Amino acid sequence: MKPRLSREAFEEIVERSFETLPSKFRDKIDNVQIVVEDYPDEEALRGSRSSKYELLGLYQGIPLNRRGTWYGASPTLPDKITLYQKNIEMACRTEGEIEHRIAEVLFHEIGHYFGMNEREIRAAMKDFEL
Repeated sequence: MKPRLSREAFEEIVERSFETLPSKFRDKIDNVQIVVEDYPDEEALRGSRSSKYELLGLYQGIPLNRRGTWYGASPTLPDKITLYQKNIEMACRTEGEIEHRIAEVLFHEIGHYFGMNEREIRAAMKDFEL
């Protein structure tokens, strides 16, 4: 049987994972909302090659390296990182795997926030001990 966590327990792991980021990265993250949803909606899937049941996380916003001097000149909605709880749980066999996968997905999406592409994120993740 696949492990399932309460939303509160899942979000606590997300928070703990975020806190493990080195401060040199964590301190540069600004105007980003991190949320947990069960599954991606149609808008989130637009442009994705993943199905509703495959997508584990998504970054939506303007990457840090693409923000010009205009960014924040007027009220700016926060960027959004979404982790899809049901999909992450379905990909894991134990609660320990869920914790590891949450950190992995969160760090992956934060890589997109910093403007990294998939190849750069994979290379960086090899150097980052989860």
